[in-house]
Amino acid sequence: MSDRLEILISAVNKAVDELPGKMKIETDAVIVNQVPDVDGSGADKDEMIVAQSGICKVLTRHAKGVGLSRNMALDTASHEIIHFGDDDIVYDEGYSQKIVDEFDKHPEADILLFNVKAQPGRETYWNEDFAKITWKNYGRYPAYAIAARREKLLRAGVRYSLLFGGGAEFMNGEDSLFLHDCLKAGLSMYRTPVALGHELSGESTWFKGYTEKFFFDRGVLYHFLYGNLAKIFGFRYLLKNSTKMCKEMGLFKCYGLLAKGVNHGKKIKAR
Repeated sequence: MSDRLEILISAVNKAVDELPGKMKIETDAVIVNQVPDVDGSGADKDEMIVAQSGICKVLTRHAKGVGLSRNMALDTASHEIIHFGDDDIVYDEGYSQKIVDEFDKHPEADILLFNVKAQPGRETYWNEDFAKITWKNYGRYPAYAIAARREKLLRAGVRYSLLFGGGAEFMNGEDSLFLHDCLKAGLSMYRTPVALGHELSGESTWFKGYTEKFFFDRGVLYHFLYGNLAKIFGFRYLLKNSTKMCKEMGLFKCYGLLAKGVNHGKKIKAR
């Protein structure tokens, strides 16, 4: 256990007193638990839980959105190093010291992207070496891979977008956009082969198939990621994955939806 590290957990309607034990957290933590306010009478609540692992600051909120949740956790954090977590991650014993040791070993890194084993079928990355993250390879990483020096993030002013992800207007992409903005702000990022834990199996909170909304929302995201090159990168993305993604609607219909999303993104103010 390290008192230099704090885990920032985005949870949805969970029993927060059980969460630190289920996730096998070894350090202090901030848990933002977003719960439905069915009858409109619920009040937000802040509390402290003394867990076996340490002190957990728990923020119960009725407002939805994973970006909102992660920003709130970051604003509440107080430790030197932070790691973004989800409520379906289970950590390996000793993970906390691994994170701290890796930052001590690499003082040049503001952000480190660790291995966490995804559930079968949802794998997007697995680091085989230690290497710098650039504009060419930043887009594959989920939030639970990300650990950072908190002060560096705060000074850079990087925040999670409120437009994308679970509970937001548009589907996933908030993690890619966050890392995009970290690079834009000049933060130094590296990937590392150090593994921290695994993701539990469960249904995706956002993916409901390759629907019209999927392609439209991807176009909105690509506008924010690639600007004037969004449609080119979008077509390349669809062409590369056409057999899997476009078999029902066809490549050109899917591209038309994506392009429409790009055009819509131009009218939206980033937040």
